[in-house]
Amino acid sequence: MAIGETTVPEVHVAVAVIVREGRILIARRPDHVHQGGLLEFPGGKVEPGETVQQALVREIAEETGLEVPEASLAPVIGIRHDYGDKRVFLDVWRTSGAQGEAHGREGQPIDWLLPECLEDSAFPAANRPIIRAIRLPRVMPVTGAMSSVSEGLSLFAGALDAEAHPLVVLRAPHLPASDYRDLASGALSAAGSCGVGVIVHGSPDVFSGTPGAAGLHLPWREAEMLEARPVPSEAWFGVSCHDSSEVAHAVAIGADYVTLGPVARTRSHPGVAGMGWSEFSDIVAWAPIPVYGLGGLGPDDVADAIEAGGQGIAGISFWWPAN
Repeated sequence: MAIGETTVPEVHVAVAVIVREGRILIARRPDHVHQGGLLEFPGGKVEPGETVQQALVREIAEETGLEVPEASLAPVIGIRHDYGDKRVFLDVWRTSGAQGEAHGREGQPIDWLLPECLEDSAFPAANRPIIRAIRLPRVMPVTGAMSSVSEGLSLFAGALDAEAHPLVVLRAPHLPASDYRDLASGALSAAGSCGVGVIVHGSPDVFSGTPGAAGLHLPWREAEMLEARPVPSEAWFGVSCHDSSEVAHAVAIGADYVTLGPVARTRSHPGVAGMGWSEFSDIVAWAPIPVYGLGGLGPDDVADAIEAGGQGIAGISFWWPAN
């Protein structure tokens, strides 16, 4: 049975992330309804015979008065959430093409909020992965081979100069722990001047020993030993996964995202066949958090990753200088 799969009937719910000038349209649930007073993204149940895009166009017009061109909608994430008595599939789509002035046509307060102002505690639990998907980039670069701290910092600076990304995973498994601390310190300094967040890689101790890190990414060998989230809620927490059981464990210990692969053959492991987009999609369908495709991929594969239900791609070779 796949991650989270049960025999409880599933309700298909269309959810809209409506973006305007960098802000997200948010509504507040009426106090008298289930989970009243919490914030939510506009949307509603997909009716029989409707596509999810048609449902969103209808629901957004009914709830906010905005007109949304169907062609402007792009997939964000699919989330399955089990309430015990019912299970919902939140089918989340994004648009920046909504036309008109928004108002709560059903009496609900609405507001336009910056992504960084979307707090988990203000939303139903099922909505919280949507916040992760909104904030995370489509491309997650990972650092590649380096033989020393000085070489690593030089390559890192060169990669940042060539193309800046919002977040970077600083991976250097072959460096001793003391050298990695020096690397992380220098990388944080270089990245900070570019507005780039550095996610450190290794054990939980690496994160606690790196003040200013944007988060922690665990290799599977570290993640499988944990029973709870090892970093505070305001830090990113990612896990490297290779199959559905590993993704399920990452979800159980509170990961914000995972990488999943290899999707394709890689130069570093030429004898290992990738899982392909079909298997990737099957696993992602039951993952209630953003999933990055990893292994033999680059920015040109982002569209395929999104089509398969993923957040985007992660990788090394597309951005790390050859050395």
